[in-house]
Amino acid sequence: MTKVYLKRKISQRIALGHPWIFNNEVEKIVGPVKAGDIVEVYYADEQFAGRGYINPASQIIVRLLTRKKEEINADFFLLKIKEAWTYRQKMGYTENCRLIFGEADGLPALIIDKFNDYFVIQTLALGMDMWKPAIVDALNSVFHPKGIYERNDVPVRELEGLTQIKDYLSAPFPTEITINENGLQFYVNIETGQKTGYFLDQQDNRRAIQHIVKDADVLGAFTYTGTFEIHAAHYGAKSVLGIDISENAVAQANKNAALNKLDHIVKFEAMNAFDVLKAWGKEGRKYDVVMLDPPAFTKSRSNIQKAITGYKEINLRGMKLIKNGGFLVTSSCTNLVSPELFLETINMAAKDARKRIRQVTFQTQSSDHPIIWGMENTHYLKFLIVEVCDR
Repeated sequence: MTKVYLKRKISQRIALGHPWIFNNEVEKIVGPVKAGDIVEVYYADEQFAGRGYINPASQIIVRLLTRKKEEINADFFLLKIKEAWTYRQKMGYTENCRLIFGEADGLPALIIDKFNDYFVIQTLALGMDMWKPAIVDALNSVFHPKGIYERNDVPVRELEGLTQIKDYLSAPFPTEITINENGLQFYVNIETGQKTGYFLDQQDNRRAIQHIVKDADVLGAFTYTGTFEIHAAHYGAKSVLGIDISENAVAQANKNAALNKLDHIVKFEAMNAFDVLKAWGKEGRKYDVVMLDPPAFTKSRSNIQKAITGYKEINLRGMKLIKNGGFLVTSSCTNLVSPELFLETINMAAKDARKRIRQVTFQTQSSDHPIIWGMENTHYLKFLIVEVCDR
C-alpha cells in the first residue's frame, strides 16, 4: 500500500483528530499514486497516522477514514452506516434525519439524508464517489428503502475532477414525497429542491418558536418552502406572512400551508426581502415576531466582511419592524462566520437600530448534524432568538 509521510509541523493537527491533509502538508509519497486509492499516512517520525483516500488533483490530497490498520471495504461502510443510525436513534430521530454528516461520522465528503423510506446521497470527493456502490448496498441492507437518489449537482465536485450529476441509485420513483415534522407535513422534492431537498438542520430549532408566536402577527423572510412560518401558524400565531424572492419556493410554501390546512393563517408572497424590509420599516409596519433565515452570504474567507455587512443590515431592518417587546428569530448557515462573530454582528445591528435585546435562546444545528470539536466545518449553523425592546 502506498505510504504518505507528513511534514513535522502539521503532525499535531492530524494527531488531534482532523481528517484533512493538504497538498502542502505532505513531505513525501512512497509508492504509486492513483486517484481514489486507499493509502496509509505516517507522521514524520514514521508512526502510523491512519488510512484514507488520496486524490493528487485535489487541494485536500488525503482524507482520513480510520486511525486503525483496518481494511477499507464494503463491510467498513456498512459498519459506519449502522453506527451512524444507532447514534441518530439515540438522539430520537426515527423518521427524518441526516444519517451521515461527512467528517462528523468519520466518512469525509459523504452526505446522506433520510426522508422516511427515501434516501438522498451526496459524494463530494473522488475517493468517496468510488465507494458509492458499496454505500448504496449498505443502505439497502440496513433500511430496505423505497428509493435512493443522488444529488451530486454540486460545483465542489469539479474541484475533485468529478462531473455534476443527479440521478436515481435505485429503481425510479416519484421524487416529490411527503414527510412529517413536529406534527406537520411537508412536501419535499428531492430532485429539484435546494441541497438534498429539505433543510433538516433546522428541525429542532423550528420547535423553539412555539411559545413566542402564540397570538402573534409574524413576518418571515427568506422562507424557502415555508417551514418556520407554517410552524408558527401551527403553534397559534394570529397571522403569518412569509416572503421569498423565488416564485417556485413561494408556490411550494403555499402548497405546504394548504397541506396542513393552515392557509387561512399563513400566506406567502414572492418578494425581495432586502428591499421590502427596508421599505416596510419606513412605512412603520410592525410585527410581534420577525423571523430571518437567509442563505449563506459567503463561502470564501475573502468575503467574510461582506457577509457580516449583509447579516448586520438584514437584522437591523428586521429589528425596526418589531413591536416593543417582540422577538427576532434569526439564523446564519455560513460556517466561516463563528458563533462569536455572529452574536457580535447582531449586537451591532441592535445598537444601530437603537434597540435593547435580551437573549432567549442560542442554538446550533439539530443533533443529527453532530459537531466535532476542532473541525470548524461541522459547526456551521447559528440560531438565535432575542427579545427586542425600545431603548
